[in-house]
Amino acid sequence: MIKKTTQLRALLQSSQLELLMEAHHALSAKIVENTGFKGIWASGLSMSAAMGVRDNNEASWTQVLEVLEFMSDATTIPILLDGDTGYGNFNNARRLVKKLEQRGIAGVCIEDKLFPKTNSFIKGEAQPLADIEEFSKKIRAMKDTQKDDDFVVISRVEAFIAGWGLREALRRAESYMEAGCDAILIHSKKNTIHEIEAFMKEWGDRLPVVVVPTKYYTVPTEKLRQLSISMVIWANHNLRASITAMENVSRQIYEQESISSIENEVAPLEKVFALQGAGELADAEKIYLPQPEHEAKALILVRYPEAKHLVQQQMDQLNLGGIKNISIEDASNKNKSHQDAARQTDLQLLYQASRNLSGETIISFGEITYKPYLIDELLSVKNDIVILADADAEKVQAGYGITGTEPYTRLHFSATVAMKQFSKQLNNSSAHGVFFGLWKVSAKGAEILCETLAMLSKRSDFAQLTFEELFASMMKHHRIVIKYIKGQWLNVNDYEKLRQQGDEK
Repeated sequence: MIKKTTQLRALLQSSQLELLMEAHHALSAKIVENTGFKGIWASGLSMSAAMGVRDNNEASWTQVLEVLEFMSDATTIPILLDGDTGYGNFNNARRLVKKLEQRGIAGVCIEDKLFPKTNSFIKGEAQPLADIEEFSKKIRAMKDTQKDDDFVVISRVEAFIAGWGLREALRRAESYMEAGCDAILIHSKKNTIHEIEAFMKEWGDRLPVVVVPTKYYTVPTEKLRQLSISMVIWANHNLRASITAMENVSRQIYEQESISSIENEVAPLEKVFALQGAGELADAEKIYLPQPEHEAKALILVRYPEAKHLVQQQMDQLNLGGIKNISIEDASNKNKSHQDAARQTDLQLLYQASRNLSGETIISFGEITYKPYLIDELLSVKNDIVILADADAEKVQAGYGITGTEPYTRLHFSATVAMKQFSKQLNNSSAHGVFFGLWKVSAKGAEILCETLAMLSKRSDFAQLTFEELFASMMKHHRIVIKYIKGQWLNVNDYEKLRQQGDEK
């Protein structure tokens, strides 16, 4: 990585016209870099305005340093500080250089006015300029202090701003060059380029020249190239753009008492997170934080309104099992009656949810509750499609009957078997267990499930299909395994009975 100071010096010495863009905090600095600019102008006007104070050195230099530190940390391109007058005499200025170098700031531009300064566009003619000798020695002190040979000190000549004319501008620039500055910023508040053009004609190529065309913005950039100017600074436009945008958004929200009309006009939160580096933090957490054994998600299918109170219990149980990413597909929000919801159960509800189904996922009916350890039982099986089956055949009436390649025995309590049948037609004597609504798919299993649902959705009788047809279709080409359990779960009816018994006692 090339040092930021070296990058800035290369920009000044480039044979091409180089452009710096204003930023006033870390977020705007990151945007400037992402846009493609090679360097950042840390504007004194913009930083003070962002703090809500005037551009009269009301923000202390230590407060400015704090902003710069965040800007530097957020970017990889060089930052040139608008250092006003150096925040005092030579001693303040050389301490400033020391602190800027410590924070990775590539350079500083100081102007030959008196401390505290006033913005150049506010009664410029009434602003006294610094003594040439005193300011030149300030520059020498700064250059003598820097540790990095590539650190840049630019002298900003305010003679035109103060109305002193070309001769004074040239006299000052010459003195500052002899003192050791790395470039001259010649400033003008005219809406034409005449003053800049006259200066360049006399100055030639003695030292790189920087301009800030805030007032003569209609001058084509090509004209600046023709004058052999080294660098252009767009000095305050991100700040001004943000003011306009914030005023418009605030006004609309205030008047409409709603954010609906502006939501599509503002940056999405995902963009904010990206600028903040949320992705890097997520990657770092995988390296430096203890990771759970799995990154599974969960999908809860809420079929009946009366089961909603069990959903929070399930979420708590899933959290205890290490599952934090939980989505809910709720049919009861869309259907008025139990019967309507039941008709949408099975595949229609799961098909709706499958649009966002990916990765290893626990899938559960919403009308059950269970011991948290059952999550571990599911996740311990690495097959693509795994079903928990209660080996208590007496519960078959509570759900779908299942048979496997082998029935439940103590030998198979911790093992898995392949599923052979999945049907509500199986009775107590023929079923090896009951599917009560808790199962898992791997990332590949999720793809299989989505493909199967998409295929079945094309059938004219799709609204009448159940999990029986779903699993039958998947079993034609894929192995589905059963993990037997014994109890440890309740459906909503059993749960209510137990709760009522507890109330009676």
